[in-house]
Amino acid sequence: MDVDLKDIKAIIDLMKKNSISEFELERQEFKIKLKRGPGGAVSYDDTPVTYALPPSQGASLTGPNGGGGPAGTTSIPGQEIKSPMIGTFYRAPSPEAANYIEVGSEVGPDTVVCIIEAMKVMNEIKAEMRGIITHVLVDNAKPVEFGQPLFKIRAV
Repeated sequence: MDVDLKDIKAIIDLMKKNSISEFELERQEFKIKLKRGPGGAVSYDDTPVTYALPPSQGASLTGPNGGGGPAGTTSIPGQEIKSPMIGTFYRAPSPEAANYIEVGSEVGPDTVVCIIEAMKVMNEIKAEMRGIITHVLVDNAKPVEFGQPLFKIRAV
């Protein structure tokens, strides 16, 4: 995966516009970590990674109510599947395809629930837990932030 300076500048602009202090993207042979310091200065580390993560790691974040989502989403009971990156949220693999999941769908840890496009790369996001989807919190083709809740899930 090649990342050029234009892509890094675009990420930095998104970080500034959305008041995001840290951004990290890791792929099989590539890792970039951006941090905003005092005064908004951004530093980065693009150390090559020489190992591959198992599919179950790094694909999504889950947990009990956390901030960062649209107003009111933290009052909905259940655990959340959160965005592991900044990008564009897609519910289906292509515009003419059916959504990966719907409200009421039962999912397992390896079930793909959506795609997040970041830097022209389509990243499949997995549920990372067993449960039933109770709410979809983001509209299709909308931008999402790191840590933003995407779905509510009731563990089973």
